[in-house]
Amino acid sequence: MYKHLIVIAFLFVTNLIHAQKITVTRSGSTVPIEGVAVTNKLETLTYYTDTNGQVDLSPFGNKDVVFLSHYRYYKKKIPIKTLLEKGQVELERLTEALDEVVVSVTRNKQNKNRIAEQIEVVNSREINRISPQSSADLLAKTPSIKVQKSQFGGGSPVLRGMEANRVLLVVDGVRMNNAIYRKGHLQNGITVSPSILERVEVLFGPSSVIYGSDALGGVIHYYTKHLEVSDVNEVNTSIFSRVSSINNEFTTHIGTELKFQRWASYTSVSYSKFDDLRMGKNRKHGYVDWGKVFEYSDNSNTIANPNSVVNSDTDVQKNTGFSQFDLLQKLFIPISKRFDVLFNIQYSNSSDIPRFDRLTELTGTGDLKFAEWSYGPQKRLLASSQLLFKDINSWMDKGTVTLAYQDIGESRIQRKFAAIDERLYRNEQVDVFSLNGDFSVDLSKNRTLSYGIELVYNDVSSSSYGDFLEIDESSNMITGVLGNFAVQSRYPDGGSSYFTQALYAEYRQDLNAKNTLNTGVRFTSTQLKANWVDDTFISLPDEAIYLNNAALTATIGHVYKPTKSVKISAVLSSGFRSPNIDDIGKIREKNGNVTVPNVTLKPEFAYNSEIGIRKYFKNQSFSVSLNGYYTLLDNYIIRAPYDINSQQEGHSEIIYDGETATVFANVNRGTAYVYGGTFSFRGEITPHWISRGSITSTKGKTYDTDEYLSSIPPLFGNLGLTYRIQQFDFDLEYEFNAAKKAEVYNFSEGIDNIEQTPIVSHDADSDEQKYAGSPSWEIVNFSVFYEVNRDLELQLKTSNIFDVHYKEFASGISAPGRNFSASVRYLF
Repeated sequence: MYKHLIVIAFLFVTNLIHAQKITVTRSGSTVPIEGVAVTNKLETLTYYTDTNGQVDLSPFGNKDVVFLSHYRYYKKKIPIKTLLEKGQVELERLTEALDEVVVSVTRNKQNKNRIAEQIEVVNSREINRISPQSSADLLAKTPSIKVQKSQFGGGSPVLRGMEANRVLLVVDGVRMNNAIYRKGHLQNGITVSPSILERVEVLFGPSSVIYGSDALGGVIHYYTKHLEVSDVNEVNTSIFSRVSSINNEFTTHIGTELKFQRWASYTSVSYSKFDDLRMGKNRKHGYVDWGKVFEYSDNSNTIANPNSVVNSDTDVQKNTGFSQFDLLQKLFIPISKRFDVLFNIQYSNSSDIPRFDRLTELTGTGDLKFAEWSYGPQKRLLASSQLLFKDINSWMDKGTVTLAYQDIGESRIQRKFAAIDERLYRNEQVDVFSLNGDFSVDLSKNRTLSYGIELVYNDVSSSSYGDFLEIDESSNMITGVLGNFAVQSRYPDGGSSYFTQALYAEYRQDLNAKNTLNTGVRFTSTQLKANWVDDTFISLPDEAIYLNNAALTATIGHVYKPTKSVKISAVLSSGFRSPNIDDIGKIREKNGNVTVPNVTLKPEFAYNSEIGIRKYFKNQSFSVSLNGYYTLLDNYIIRAPYDINSQQEGHSEIIYDGETATVFANVNRGTAYVYGGTFSFRGEITPHWISRGSITSTKGKTYDTDEYLSSIPPLFGNLGLTYRIQQFDFDLEYEFNAAKKAEVYNFSEGIDNIEQTPIVSHDADSDEQKYAGSPSWEIVNFSVFYEVNRDLELQLKTSNIFDVHYKEFASGISAPGRNFSASVRYLF
């Protein structure tokens, strides 16, 4: 009897001791990881996994939360209780995560290897490494993306030769594109601070099946902090701060995460302030004065100086500084095993943002044209609630219902030197209400059906007025407002609305171990209403605008994996973009041309084919990929001279803001094409050396008029090499951009901003100037990232080491010169 009790007790104790051990393995495999550090919160205990990936947790308390870290893997934080229950934990490899991670650019999570389209993912570690000043700068570091800037407080991403309203921006499942997203260049993307982002996913090519109208060039999806509950109560706060020399940047971010058994919360506040931007001094392109600022306007809300001011330092781009404030609040509540609720509030507001390219615009006599030209504070409020559920019935394994409201405010403030006492205001307000339902069901182990609905309603109001300013001529100070006067509004002053309804379905099946099929179809219907009231300045043939459009789009993709190390994918897809209020109902001036409404505008369509090949090496720790595509645009929209009386292409003139201007409008043409490709590689060369690189080529032209398309960037790319040892990352990066000759620019639309390139000759008789086009450039960056301990990270970075002067293609502002920045991130 006693012998039996002793044996039972011995087995119990042995099992208990064994149960305190856990095994750490590599994600997606059973390969053990040796040398993983396991520490408690206070760092008073630290133990390492052995050659079998095992570590004994018995020295830790049952309520402890431990941290697992290894220089080749992503850090993980997990309660002891959860670890012991599972007995095993997986760590995601730093260089492998991009290929193995589950992505959700298809609205429902899928393994990236099952998706045929080209995808780029920027995770939190890479965001920290890049340390961008704005989300536009973050996108500029992403392979295959080019970013245009008209002012420093902006950034318009270009995907496959398409930008602005042909690229869809999404944040946490809610589309940011609204009814007044314009053709040309946008600055709206910077209203999402990079400090609040956990990851960015980019889906290239027409994606109208899942995301609807606007996604012709692709989709950029921002994801903020992910929340989850914990068995152990946790309060985690992080502080991030950065300073930069190039524009005296000061950025700070504070985020607090609360994790409890029944709810979780995340609160963050971000603030950035930038002074005037300094350009590079090394003019390898040979154009001595190109981009230099010799004079500027010092006018403001309180100053009315009728004369420009001489710039004491011509390499400093006056009137480029601004500040921005961002707030994020998320609350996650698991209601039951099947239902979760997520509340999300985002608020972004900026100071006035000077439009630098307009403030350097000259009159016919060579004087500055504008005393003031700025965007008023860019305001964005997003409030959304999500209901997440699973295992509802046989037709709904998983699903998300997202109800959202967006309050977006934009304004433009202008004052000309010729009328220094007249300030013009144009204000736009957009209220966006949206409802998305995205559902999926696993029909079998290898077959998945996804389907959903989308309802989006935009309500747009536009107003404008002018102030007669009272000016003290002895001091050039504005002492008051003498009165108001009427000004032409940018959008219909009687109000406008844009309503979208859509249904979609997507089917994904693993035909066998080597083949995966992706298909999808979407039906979208749009209704636009707008009404012009005031005809004081422009008399339009149609004051009331009604527009109804509908489209059926589809995609089919195939993924073939002949071996575990090779992935071959092919896609055929279609997309469309229905004209919005900006396309049809806008009145605005640029460079002496005024764009007016065209109520006969029709949707544009895209038909795309692409193929991609990815090869893995070194047990999937290194990969090389090549993606090529051809996109046909049908009924494409282009800005062209317009006869406002005949409502068709032609030439006419009107008086706008006191000046004679040529009339333009958005019109439909026949067919055009865009083709190109990207070669890229990334991964481990050795356990300590990591490399990355990409090169992208894009071409585009019209079939009907044989004209080059706008927004087509020249060849560009980058090479990067990182040496990672213990807590250090040493990163060296080389970026390059080929020249784009003037003869391959698009001249008719003005989007390519040929006037922002160097002048090579000037005909005094005709007053015509010949431009060189965009010169080539190359820069080198270097940074050191030091993880002092689990809670403290430091980074020192030098960008554009050789202080090269250059402008990004189509940009109105010179890029930053040599920049020194230092940042610190502290967790407690």
